[in-house]
Amino acid sequence: MSRKPSESRPARMAKLARLPVFFALSGKRVVLAGGSHAAAWKAELMSASGARVEVYADEFSDEMRAVALDPPDGEIVLVERPWTPADMTGAAMAIGAFEDDGEAAVFAAAARAAGVPVNVIDKPAFCDFAFGAIVNRSPLVIGISTDGAAPVFAQAVRAKLEALLPNGFAAWAAAASRWRDKVKATGLSFAGRRKFWQVFTAHAVTHAEAAPSESDFDRFVTEVRGLGAAVDSGTVTLVGAGPGDPELLTLRAVRALQSADVILFDDLVSRGVLDFARREARKMLVGKTGFGPSCKQDDINALMVSLAKQGKRVVRLKGGDPLVFGRAGEELDACEAHGIKAEIVPGITAAQGAAASLGLSLTDRKYSRRLQYITGHAKNGQLPDDIDWRSLADPVTTTAIYMPVRTLATLVTRALDEGLDPATPAAAIARATCPDQQVIRSTISELPVRLDEANLPGPVLVMLGHTVRPQQAVPSRAAVTA
Repeated sequence: MSRKPSESRPARMAKLARLPVFFALSGKRVVLAGGSHAAAWKAELMSASGARVEVYADEFSDEMRAVALDPPDGEIVLVERPWTPADMTGAAMAIGAFEDDGEAAVFAAAARAAGVPVNVIDKPAFCDFAFGAIVNRSPLVIGISTDGAAPVFAQAVRAKLEALLPNGFAAWAAAASRWRDKVKATGLSFAGRRKFWQVFTAHAVTHAEAAPSESDFDRFVTEVRGLGAAVDSGTVTLVGAGPGDPELLTLRAVRALQSADVILFDDLVSRGVLDFARREARKMLVGKTGFGPSCKQDDINALMVSLAKQGKRVVRLKGGDPLVFGRAGEELDACEAHGIKAEIVPGITAAQGAAASLGLSLTDRKYSRRLQYITGHAKNGQLPDDIDWRSLADPVTTTAIYMPVRTLATLVTRALDEGLDPATPAAAIARATCPDQQVIRSTISELPVRLDEANLPGPVLVMLGHTVRPQQAVPSRAAVTA
């Protein structure tokens, strides 16, 4: 059975409690009513954004006077009188600090009548927008909101992000702003300019604390020009999606997904993995399932090459590791035959994911001195006729059998005839590392019948050897039958 590649439509945007936006306030006027400590913090925030802040109050706290004397950027003007509706005219934003709901309501109504977005501190009923927790690596700025439900939680998230983002990112973000026009002036093509920013980003991420310099700019431009005509060609990246759990993606895999123009993915790729891709990327299902409707490999190769020839950055996303029973060789050959640059981002293969979820050491020195991966079926769908049966029967070998379901009974019968101990511990793991992972443990001689009775959902991996010993603890999320 065959099918054609089909485009997978992205899910609709989930409901947002707040729309995250970033106001450009440089040189604009902000009205702030109130002179309290809380108002002083908002005055400082508005000034840091470049706004000219006019603060109206009968009296001002020490904090307000201090920040007005030494504003972070925009001027802070203290006007010692109550605000009036006329003050709203021409304002870009209005912020109020009131204890009384009545005063807050009057202020909000006046701002809205003048067409000015309004925020009343700690009174969401009178707010058109909210201030979130901020991570400041300006011009890289991150805002965090919980829609007022859990400000403490938002601050905890901010603290986590502060720890993750080096302070040096601010300098690199500023360099990007300075260099944008310079990049356009280099005469690089659109694809060349995009490549420049990819080189810039890769360097900035790995050298965050090194101050950017003009020599960096020149070096990036030289690197892009050194690629010649290849910079305008598309690329193909074979990416391992891992065994299922999206948290097992590598950082390099995430970067590839977030820079792809088109993603060609298999049925076995977790939808959670696709959530890491940039939303604008086309996502095309080129499904390959054992003994089910599958796209022909030649069709996948042709599509991959065609898209790359159009200048697209193509990610071929495969479950597990693309180099382990993933037909990577055929796809790399297709790219090479058409002069298309291809690279590989390895992933965690199913055997590693399954072993980790079961708490198995694949090469435990007490039980195993060798690890081998074999496939349960050949190109024709039957049991391969070139399996090394002696190695399969070796009592100090751990074996992982990929795609085993249809041929396991035949494989086990032949292996037992060739000397495999029928009491060898074994396990069949379905959907390894996923929340609905299921496991069957038994001796290898009993496993084919147990597996047939259980009718586990795919994909399934079988592991056998004395490392798969039954007394080991299994994580609680795995459904296990012994």
